[in-house]
Amino acid sequence: MLPSSFQLSGNRLSLDPHDPDFVQNPYAAYAELHRVSPAFFWEQYGHWCFAGFDAVSALLRDRRFGRQILHVATREELGLPGPNPALANFDAVERHSLLELEPPGHTKLRKLINKAFVSRNVERLRPQIEALANRLIDGFAPGKPVELLERYATPIPLVTICGMLGVPVEAGPQLVAWSHAMCRMYVLDPSNDDARNADAAAGEFSAFLREHIVERRQNPADDLLSALIAAEQDGDTLTLDELISTIVLLLNAGHEATVHQIGNAVKTIVESGRDPAVLFADDKASAATVEECLRHDAPLHMFTRYALEDLTFDLEGHPVALKKGDTIGLMLGAANRDPRRFDEPGRFDPARDKNDNVSFGAGIHFCVGAPLARLELQVALPVLFERLPGLQVTEALRYADVYHFHGLERVPVTAG
Repeated sequence: MLPSSFQLSGNRLSLDPHDPDFVQNPYAAYAELHRVSPAFFWEQYGHWCFAGFDAVSALLRDRRFGRQILHVATREELGLPGPNPALANFDAVERHSLLELEPPGHTKLRKLINKAFVSRNVERLRPQIEALANRLIDGFAPGKPVELLERYATPIPLVTICGMLGVPVEAGPQLVAWSHAMCRMYVLDPSNDDARNADAAAGEFSAFLREHIVERRQNPADDLLSALIAAEQDGDTLTLDELISTIVLLLNAGHEATVHQIGNAVKTIVESGRDPAVLFADDKASAATVEECLRHDAPLHMFTRYALEDLTFDLEGHPVALKKGDTIGLMLGAANRDPRRFDEPGRFDPARDKNDNVSFGAGIHFCVGAPLARLELQVALPVLFERLPGLQVTEALRYADVYHFHGLERVPVTAG
């Protein structure tokens, strides 16, 4: 059933992203958009969006678009307001974030951190992630319900990324709180309270890391933070501000999406009725199941970019004219359910011929942590279903109202 606020006239969409029906099931709206207009102007966001798999894949790689715009135009040219003084701390972190940069700044940062996240280096973490997953389940009270997001899905990526970076795991709860506060700025029309909380979190997060960086400079260790401090690329090293932004991004992105994907995957698997013993029969089956979970119910549903020049993007003979500075929304969750790419896209089927996805993006902004996230999922899900046979969800699951993130509020389960 379409959300009650869904109105599509030609290629103009009116849809409240806070509409409860849409929050709980965005895929009904996506299916109608695929049927009628996979390129549409979303009035609430004020920009063009693209839902087709091929279009999203192409636009993620198209160098006429970027995450930055002020490197090719001034605020005055684009009619943008000046920086908000109330977000000075938040903007300072974003200014040097790998996710927000374009070359050459992006190239410098990416080269310095890529080595830590290549698959062969990440694979070495498998034994310790598996040990952590089992240790967490050992702590569950026998026969009693447990809330998986808090007790399982959050600690696995958080402890792992903290260990890689050399950041105290004991600070984990505070890091999560700062991360949640900052992520509220990425939703449509954050409130003044959200902005104040995000800026305070960014300031406190930066101060925490600044002290930790000073200590690591004096006492290097065998961790990624020490490596980034010492790293040099073509005569460049990271400035203190670049280090802080990079570590904030790695800590935030290193757990937020994985937490949501573990929860979404548990929901998908339980509701599918499929036998987890078959889904996770071996490493190959586990990898296929994880990829299908990423396609079927992704944790991030929109990735925005700026047009870096006046241009026309042709979508199957339907040109979309864009001006320099225009924002576009790439609908990752919708692209993963494109019926022109996937047979019966709403069906969960790890054995499908095509279960590729754009959940990690593509192009130069393809998620640097994708190998780590995949490994965490390939370990956390099999261990969970093996250790808790007959796992059952104890209440109706609901997604949180934080579009374009897509994750559950709670996942209470019993071993059945």
